[in-house]
Amino acid sequence: MSNDLAIQNSAMDLVMSANIEQVSQQLQAIDNFQVVVQKTLRPEQDYGTIPGTNKPTLLKPGAEKILMLMGLTSEYEIVDKVEDYTNGFFAYTVKSSLLKNGQLITEGFGSANTKESRYRQNEWSEIERKKVWTGDYQDPYTLVNTVLKMAKKRAQVDAALTVGSLSNVFTQDVEDMKDLLNKEKLETMNNSDASALKVTFGKNKGRTLGEIAKDDRSYVEWLSKNAKDESMKQAARLVLNTNDKSTVVNDQNKSNKVASPDLIAEIELMIEVVSQALETTKDDLLTKYKANMYKKFTEDQAKRFLTLLKNQMPKEEPKQEALFDTYQPHAAIQGDPFDGEVPFPEVEY
Repeated sequence: MSNDLAIQNSAMDLVMSANIEQVSQQLQAIDNFQVVVQKTLRPEQDYGTIPGTNKPTLLKPGAEKILMLMGLTSEYEIVDKVEDYTNGFFAYTVKSSLLKNGQLITEGFGSANTKESRYRQNEWSEIERKKVWTGDYQDPYTLVNTVLKMAKKRAQVDAALTVGSLSNVFTQDVEDMKDLLNKEKLETMNNSDASALKVTFGKNKGRTLGEIAKDDRSYVEWLSKNAKDESMKQAARLVLNTNDKSTVVNDQNKSNKVASPDLIAEIELMIEVVSQALETTKDDLLTKYKANMYKKFTEDQAKRFLTLLKNQMPKEEPKQEALFDTYQPHAAIQGDPFDGEVPFPEVEY
């Protein structure tokens, strides 16, 4: 209890002994610096807005700009590490020291390891319709340098926020959360998500990819190759793939449509006609063309079989007209065949 009172008294002593005018000037300077930082840093490049957070997140490029604005240099030191090559686990804690003309101004710390959620191996689950964790991680031996750099970056951001008194402007707890969210978004995106994704730029701004694909497929194809946002790229690919599958399914549905009763009746009529013309039985005709199950034919199959039957009809040879169909010789002898000569009666002189 006495120790707590001593600390409180000590803190109060500091407040009481502070130069109010000087403190006021310092606070104003901090406010001014924060305004400069906010005007200088660029959104989505130097800092990002993460859904569900109250403050924007300072990113590595933004931290570097802050150090440049203040004329600071940085030094890094690994203060703790685990390098387990037997079990495949690596972890690093890095200290970032900011200096001005060789004098230490402040320090920041950051850590990273190979079992963070970003390094999990995920596989597509048909049951959950998304990618789920398999229980394994990426090859840790290929991530050693990656996690070391991540620890260094986190330490730098921590130091930059401290030196600029920017904790009320930015957060650093999720400075790499944007990457995680993008990764999760890519892994869990399904056809419905892709189709509902809205374009926020260009001539189709405000429209979903599903809407655009219906009347401007070429634009979706362009997005699938050239969009800067990787999630937009993947969504465009999914939409294109879905439309391609839909086209195939529609074509298959058309070809799989059961033949109509009228079409079957026409086939039966042709079977009757062709079997008589070829002097064969219906069963033999159907067996010949392996069409005994014609009543279960699809529309496409029925049409092809009908065409085949029509092609089997014997072609009639043109009949020659009788040479004298309309000629009736007046003196021809009834019952005698006409020999081509007209008989004339004898004339008496």
